[in-house]
Amino acid sequence: MSDETKHADPFKPQAPRIPGVTDQAARDASAAEAKRQSVPLSSKIPPILKSPALWIISIGLIVVLLAVGFGVRWWNTARTSHEAQSSEQEAPVAPVVDLAPQAPANENLPFGPGPVATTAELSKTWSSRRFTFRAPLTADNIPAVVVKLPSGVYWGVSLREPFGNCQMEYVTDLDRLDSFYHYRADHPMIADPCSHAVFDLTRYGPGPNGMVRGEIVGGAGVRPPIAIEMSVKGKDIIAVKVEE
Repeated sequence: MSDETKHADPFKPQAPRIPGVTDQAARDASAAEAKRQSVPLSSKIPPILKSPALWIISIGLIVVLLAVGFGVRWWNTARTSHEAQSSEQEAPVAPVVDLAPQAPANENLPFGPGPVATTAELSKTWSSRRFTFRAPLTADNIPAVVVKLPSGVYWGVSLREPFGNCQMEYVTDLDRLDSFYHYRADHPMIADPCSHAVFDLTRYGPGPNGMVRGEIVGGAGVRPPIAIEMSVKGKDIIAVKVEE
C-alpha cells in the first residue's frame, strides 16, 4: 500500500488529478503569486503622498504650528515675568496731603465777634494775627486773619475760600509766593493753595456788593476774600461782623 493511500482522509476526499489541467491551474496560481510579490514598494504608496507640493505644504504647516506654539509660550513667560517685576517695583501710594495750612492743635486762637488782637501786637506794617470768627446766625467757625496794611488800616478777611472749603493762607514768605504760586511780589499776599489764586490787600477788586479789598492778581479766583469788619477800641482790635 502506498503512503498516499495510507494517509488519505476518508472524510476529505482529494480532488482528482487530471493531467494537463490541474498542473496548468497550479502554474497559473504560482505565476500570479510571483507577480504580486514582484510589485515595487513605490506602487503601494498612495498617490497623494507622492506629490512634492503636498509635502512642502505639510512641512510648512508643521513649522507654522511649532512657531505659534513657541510664540505663545514665550509671550506667557514674558507676561508673567513683567507682572512679577511690576508687583515688586510698585511704589506705595503716597498719602494725600492737604496743602491748606492749618493752625497748630495747641494754638489758642481768639474768637470773634470781639477783641482778637491788640495794637501792640500789630504795631508793624504787614503784621498779622489769626483768629476764629463764629458766625452768629449759623454758629459756623470761620478761620480768619487781621493784617495791618501800609495805610495803617486793620483789615480782616476770612481764610476760607469764597464758595469753597479750601483754607487760604497769609503768605509773608515772598520766595514761597514765587516758587509755589508763581507770583513775584514785594509784600505779603493772601493766597489759595487749592486754586493758586493770589489776592493783593492793597488793591480793590469787584465783589457781589461792590469793590472789596483783595484784588485777584494771580491764578484763578472767583472774587476777593470775604471781608470781616474790624474796629479799634483803645488798644483792642475788634472783629465786628463778616461780610454778607
